[in-house]
Amino acid sequence: MRQTLRRSCSACARAKSRCDLRKPHCSRCAARNVLCVYANEPLSTTPPSPRRHQLSGFGSVDPFETYPQVRLGKDHVQRLIHSFLHKIAFQYYPLDLNPHSNPFLVSWWPLALGDPVLFHVSLQTACLDEEFFGRRGFQTSEQLMADSVVLLRRKVHDVALAMQDSTINSVITLATIEYGKGNREAAQMHVAGAKRLIDMRGGLQAVMQTSPLTARMVSWVSMLIIGAPQFETQDEDGNGDGISPIPEWSIPRFVEPSALSEADVEPETWNVFAHLYGIFHRANHTPLPLLRLHDLTSFVIHRLLSPSSPSEPPPAPLRSDCVRCGTILYMLLLQGPIYYTHAAILRKTTARLVAQLPAGGGASGALELWLVAVGLVASHDTPSYAAGQGPRISVLWLEAPATEYVFQSHWDTALGHDCPLVTFGPVQIAPFVTSSQHKN
Repeated sequence: MRQTLRRSCSACARAKSRCDLRKPHCSRCAARNVLCVYANEPLSTTPPSPRRHQLSGFGSVDPFETYPQVRLGKDHVQRLIHSFLHKIAFQYYPLDLNPHSNPFLVSWWPLALGDPVLFHVSLQTACLDEEFFGRRGFQTSEQLMADSVVLLRRKVHDVALAMQDSTINSVITLATIEYGKGNREAAQMHVAGAKRLIDMRGGLQAVMQTSPLTARMVSWVSMLIIGAPQFETQDEDGNGDGISPIPEWSIPRFVEPSALSEADVEPETWNVFAHLYGIFHRANHTPLPLLRLHDLTSFVIHRLLSPSSPSEPPPAPLRSDCVRCGTILYMLLLQGPIYYTHAAILRKTTARLVAQLPAGGGASGALELWLVAVGLVASHDTPSYAAGQGPRISVLWLEAPATEYVFQSHWDTALGHDCPLVTFGPVQIAPFVTSSQHKN
């Protein structure tokens, strides 16, 4: 009789129970406080040797590890697995660079080992990266995409299987892949499918309680792909099924923004800006964990972006809309990309802010300076960058490296950096003439 490989730990295999393949201990073994060993050997063989046990260390590619069947050579699969575990997981989730706690390694990957769809999709992300830098076409990733779609269609016919975390993870990842390839219609179709699966699970908060990575990824990525929030936010008291505010949101504010007042902007924009001001003031003494910052960013941007389209929000006073756009951009810059690039939504919001900066809406000096700074950073490497430099060239300024060096040192000090101030020295030299030129 043909020997079969285990698809569970030793304890679950003996008990003939389903194993969730979590590492270093599956949930069943952790609950019973028993030794959890992933032998992954034929059931009739002897226990694994110490050498084989060492090979199964976290993050390594164990040649004895079992995984779903793929229409690729073994060496190719092993290479893609290695790429996903050592590169892609940290690109998707740069908030946690610890391989023992990064959720794509401790939560996502164990699911992928037991789910053919998610395994194919995960390999596809690694394959796209490999083929992009190899510049030899995308033949293998297209094959993995075709196989992923076939497997997904079979799986969603079973309602119980369709609602699994692995299915939702697969669907939203396929959405990002299609979007990255320019297939907007297919990407939007996958987003709609992921939203339906979330609804079938009881809503975003229900998924958040059991699968926080899935809930965070679906809400954030769907917004990036569609260009507008696809989920509501909870109210100030945490009521509702949408994205929840972080605990710091409910702490009473003891400081208020001095560069902006409630009368200057729309109520929602003021509410968000004032809350952020208080949270950041406290964070200067007690830093926010990166995951908390991500949750705050998601909540704030979902609050501030129009439900319909970020490019055509409801009419608002010029100053209020500048503050709204500036706050969105600042939070995106503060967090950085996660799961998928936010370049599209950053570019649209930046263009809107930069277009309105010359008018300014009567913004105060400090507020205008902040808006200009955010606009310049956000517009880097975009068509809006030249327009963002308008405030600089509209005042008295001359391109002079020596002068810019002096000004830069004072800017660094103003931003709280511990660096020496640079001056022009006791003998004033024209800022556009170098010292060597002056001597000649």
